[in-house]
Amino acid sequence: MQNLQDFRDYYEILGVSKDASSEEIKKVYRRLARQYHPDLNPGNKESEEKFKVIGEAYEILSDPSRRSQYDQFSRYWKQNGFTGNRQTPKPKSWNDTRTNERTTSDVDPSQFSDFESFLNQVIGVSNRQKPKSPPNNPPKDPFNTTRTKVAYTVNTPPRITRKDIEARLTLPLEKAYQGGNERIRLEDGRSLEVTMPPGMVTGQTIRLRNQGIGGGDLYLKITVEPHPLFKIEGNNILCQVPVTPTEATLGGQIEAPTLDGLVKMTIPPALRSGQRFRLANKGYPSENGQRGDQLVEILIVTPKNLTSEEKELYEKLRTIETFKPRADLLA
Repeated sequence: MQNLQDFRDYYEILGVSKDASSEEIKKVYRRLARQYHPDLNPGNKESEEKFKVIGEAYEILSDPSRRSQYDQFSRYWKQNGFTGNRQTPKPKSWNDTRTNERTTSDVDPSQFSDFESFLNQVIGVSNRQKPKSPPNNPPKDPFNTTRTKVAYTVNTPPRITRKDIEARLTLPLEKAYQGGNERIRLEDGRSLEVTMPPGMVTGQTIRLRNQGIGGGDLYLKITVEPHPLFKIEGNNILCQVPVTPTEATLGGQIEAPTLDGLVKMTIPPALRSGQRFRLANKGYPSENGQRGDQLVEILIVTPKNLTSEEKELYEKLRTIETFKPRADLLA
């Protein structure tokens, strides 16, 4: 229970402008309510009081009718005041002002001893009747020293229950391999920047403390997208590398792609299609940081388009070559 003796600038309390939209007010209130919620600030009386005042401000500004009345009367308060200024000229009466299906006719702010009583009568915080002098008695001094303090209850948001939540994050293989900062957006509208560890794999779960609801945890379920070149096999990476018939026959140096970029490797002559070679420590990192190997599988491909000179050389080679791969089939 609180006593409202002085005018409070609800816009200043929430930190919003007077022309703020209802959605903006709601968004700011939710952020402040989380910040000052008693469950997140146990034993902090200052945060608890701030939480109640925020709820009071939101109760008025979230209701279009109450907010409109509050804006009108706050202007009068700032111009003339209620605190002991007996010489303040009376403003024109607020005639037939309807609030919550109730009519208050000829409301004279100078009849009230403080802003609370004025707000109670016009905006409807309580059902107290506006103070009037008896018709046959002389008017009483509205600023007498014996004042009735009106107590009211602030409608506070429901207690936020601690709850863990789950979200899914799909990453390309390169990002999963390198790790680093990643911005994610949750279903409740929050946007978080998360530092991801290197070497993530599909099915892995990453726990983010205190990023759930009411101080709970957030669990990120990782999915790594398939890659057009690399296939993960445990801690090893399989990659097919195409070579020409000439390279397969004569051998030599070729370039093979890895997650760290292109590397040069030497292949022997007389290669077979499907033959594999191992690049040590070029695979995927394990949980202890050690890397597997990359397996390079040779894929012999033939050209689809030949120049006239190439075709002539292949024709000549066919007439002179001694290699007969189907000899055993004819025996």
